[in-house]
This record gives sequence, structure tokens and C-alpha cells, in this order.
Amino acid sequence: MVGIKDRPVRIGIIGAGMGYIHVKNLKKCPEAEVETVALCDVNEERAKHVASEFGVPNVFTDHKEMLKQDWIDAVLVCTPNYLHAPMTLDAFKAGKHVMCEKPMAMNATEAAEMVAAGKKAGKTLMMAFNNRFRADSQLLKKFIENGELGDIYYAKTGWIRRKGIPGCGGWFTTKEKAGGGPLIDIGVHVLDLTLWLMGNPRPVSVMGSAYNKFGPAAAKERGGTFDVEDLAVGLIKLDNGATLFLEASWASHIAKEQIYTSLIGTAGGADLDPLRIYKDIHGVPTDVSPQFKPVSGHEMEIKHFVQRLREGKEPMSTGQHGLDIMNILDAIYKSMETGKGVDI
Repeated sequence: MVGIKDRPVRIGIIGAGMGYIHVKNLKKCPEAEVETVALCDVNEERAKHVASEFGVPNVFTDHKEMLKQDWIDAVLVCTPNYLHAPMTLDAFKAGKHVMCEKPMAMNATEAAEMVAAGKKAGKTLMMAFNNRFRADSQLLKKFIENGELGDIYYAKTGWIRRKGIPGCGGWFTTKEKAGGGPLIDIGVHVLDLTLWLMGNPRPVSVMGSAYNKFGPAAAKERGGTFDVEDLAVGLIKLDNGATLFLEASWASHIAKEQIYTSLIGTAGGADLDPLRIYKDIHGVPTDVSPQFKPVSGHEMEIKHFVQRLREGKEPMSTGQHGLDIMNILDAIYKSMETGKGVDI
């Protein structure tokens, strides 16, 4: 891919909800490197409001009309889950690069189509896995790559809430639009982060369970739909012999919300949120608390996307990584339905 070096990268955003965060962070990039030239949302009033706040010159309500503009180099797909694949495919047909919000798609079949379309078009497909770009995540990755943890053979990660069902009764809790519940909504974040820290080993088999003990009653009170899980767990075997345990919930009787990642290796271990490293140093068990300046993952991921487009290089979070995640999610959901393990 040829980089865009002689002028700013021109970006259009589809979806003014999550897109708001990206517009805000694009404004923190040097003007010589990137311009936010268009914003699209089916809610024209919202689109115009966000565009006015950040000085975006062009507003659309139809993403296909926006994609026709040859002065747009790349788009950010920031819409509900069921629109990720069709909008990404439309963007590649129009010759645009894409950064797609998580989850990549509704299932692995759609995700595979997205990866194939990007390759056919010769365009970048980057996944918006913002947690990889946090300062603590980047620092821990350096420790791991320098061998401080040795071979990581077990990890556990999760995002579990006491009460936190998003948009209960709306598209978030409707399977045909969201694809699933907390597993595909927030579990995808910690799953990707942990696999990336482990070196992106490929999944080979999965065992999963799911429950919906709180959501249906809450949605019924609001007159909406809740046909997804509100808690899910999965045990994932990886091709390097390592094992990963994952849990995600929107509602559960716990003390407080927890977001965590724990890694266990042959030379050391580590936790995130907060970052701690555990090693034997000079024969003595030692806990290390690295000091770092916090950096927003959302801000750094958008800067990375722009940088890689200018350099003509593959991004750190690729479409293939997103597809691997979708394969795991599909397998967990299938295991939930069958009560049996699933080979990938």
C-alpha cells in the first residue's frame, strides 16, 4: 500500500455517537497529517451538532452518498454492531481505508468477508481495539517482549459489572442487532487485550456457558427486548498450548465492577488495572509497580491509524486479529447452546 505523505489524510466518520470521541481525538492530531472532512449519521440534527462543534465541513445522512466522495481517503465505522460489516464492505467497494469499531461484526462469517474485501481492494482494515494503545498496556507489552514474563502459559481476564446493562430493551440487548450480550459488547475488549499481550496465539478450542438472570425482567419493565445473555464465561485453548479464561457480565451480585487481566508466565506474572509485575529477583519474590504517564487508548489508536496510512504500513490491530476474536466469540456462543466444547 502506498502511503499518503504529500497531504493530510482525509477522514469521514459514520456514526456520530461513538464517532464523537473519534472526532474529538482527531482534532488532537497535527493538521498537516489529518483532516476530518465529513460526518454521517441517520440523525441529521445530531450529525450537524457534532460537525458544528468540531468544524467538520460536510454532513451526510446516507453513508453511501458520503462514500461516493473521492476526496475521502478513509472512514471510521462507528455504528451499531449489525451495520459494521455492510458499511465496511461498502467502504472497500468505494476504495476507502477503514477503521471499524468493536465488535468487528455479528459473527465470524461476516468478519471473514470484511478481511477478504479489504485485501481485494488493497486497503487497510484496522480494528478499534483501543485498550491495546493505553500507556499501561504498551508498557506491559514491552516487558513481555523483553522476556520479563518468559512463556505465558495461563491468563484470565474479565469485565464484570454489578449493574450496567446498556440501553436495556434497545438494540444493545436485541440479538439480531447486537449479535449477543456482554460477551460481544465488553468481553471483546479484554479478550483482545489479553490475546495481544500473549502474542496473538490462535484459538483451537473453546468451552463456554451463559446466563440471562436479570436482563429479561429489566427489559420487560421498559417494554423492550432482551434475548441475549447478561453473563458469559469461556475457557479457551490456544495453539501455543496456553489457556485463557474469560468472563463478561452486565449484571451480577458482586462487590463492584471489575476490569482485569492477569498473566502467568515461566519467568514472571503481571496484572493490569492497575499494572503490577511479579518476579523473583535475587531469589526474593518481588512486586514491581512501573511508573508511567497515563495516555488515552482512544487518542493513541486514532493517531496510530493516521500514522500507518501515511506510512503505507499495516496497523497494529488488524482485521485478522478481529476475525480471530469473532471465531472465539462464535465458538463460545455455540458451546453455550450445545453444552459441549467447540473446536475452531
